[in-house]
Amino acid sequence: MAQFLSKRLVLLLPVMIGILLITFAIVRLIPGDPCVAMLGEKATPAVCNAFKERYGMNDNIMVQFGHYIANIAQGDFGMSLRFGRPVVDLIAERLPMTIELTVWAMLFSVVFGVSLGVISALRRNSWIDTFTMVIANLGVSMPVFWLGLMLAYLFAIILKGTPVSLPPSARFTAGMGLDSLIKVWNLQNVVGLQKFFLDFISNLSLTNAILTGNWDAFFDGLRHIILPAVAVGTIPMATIARITRSSILEVLGQDYVRTARAKGMREAMVISKHVMSNALIPIITIIGIETGGLLSGAVLTETVFSLPGVGTALVNAILARDYPVVQGFTMVIALVFVFVNLMVDISYAYLDPRIRLE
Repeated sequence: MAQFLSKRLVLLLPVMIGILLITFAIVRLIPGDPCVAMLGEKATPAVCNAFKERYGMNDNIMVQFGHYIANIAQGDFGMSLRFGRPVVDLIAERLPMTIELTVWAMLFSVVFGVSLGVISALRRNSWIDTFTMVIANLGVSMPVFWLGLMLAYLFAIILKGTPVSLPPSARFTAGMGLDSLIKVWNLQNVVGLQKFFLDFISNLSLTNAILTGNWDAFFDGLRHIILPAVAVGTIPMATIARITRSSILEVLGQDYVRTARAKGMREAMVISKHVMSNALIPIITIIGIETGGLLSGAVLTETVFSLPGVGTALVNAILARDYPVVQGFTMVIALVFVFVNLMVDISYAYLDPRIRLE
């Protein structure tokens, strides 16, 4: 295991450099001038020349890339051209929202997707199987933005005033918010990585509410996250349900399952001990893929529910030609994908002892 981890970590460096190089080149090939995008009518040739000189855009692209890599090695992701703020501060603000949305969406997807898949496989060719697969197909077919709008209309308008009414947008009800952990815990002179970590946790709204004991904000934030989590988690739920069904059906046809039943083992024990344990690898794989996809930013869901996450920040940065923000968020997304894939690979060895990662 240690040898496997060391190899993956060594390979991570060239992968990240390659991703950064491609992103660095592509964002500069997009038509449009960042100076014009920022300043509009005020973007005179003289002003734009000064703008490019200030941000080093007059240098050769490989020289610019070399400077960028050197700055990243020192923990400096650059300054946003649009906001004039460090990119790491924007990451600490935006990434937590997307992480929270992803966690709750995947919790919904895994619980309901695996349950529907198991039920469908165990009741193969019955009306239950047909019904669950129809639900799965509908889940894959519905556009996220349409589902989000329909959920908001149903729970915020039609069911308004009922016990099951849910808010249609934002992270909290107006007037209710959370203070930074630095302020709540009265921490002084916090800088660098420690400040980034505390800011990051502070923007994990539900985690922050728990750490500060603000239970009113916790339950309010929980109510606000339900609809976007269901909207963005429906397609992964349907995909997981279908993969679970096919994986279990494949295992149910194996000789060792028939042997266990022939020995008189209870059906519940056969399913839990022999079937599920051997069917988990494809399920875990698709869960990892879907998790990485959601963490890269659910743009439509964040837009429909007015959530300040990675997706909307990345799209706005691309439209504004805000190169440092695009590069910073792209690297974070790539790291998330690599980390999720690494966790999935490690889980294989624990799910199936026959697999040796080394």
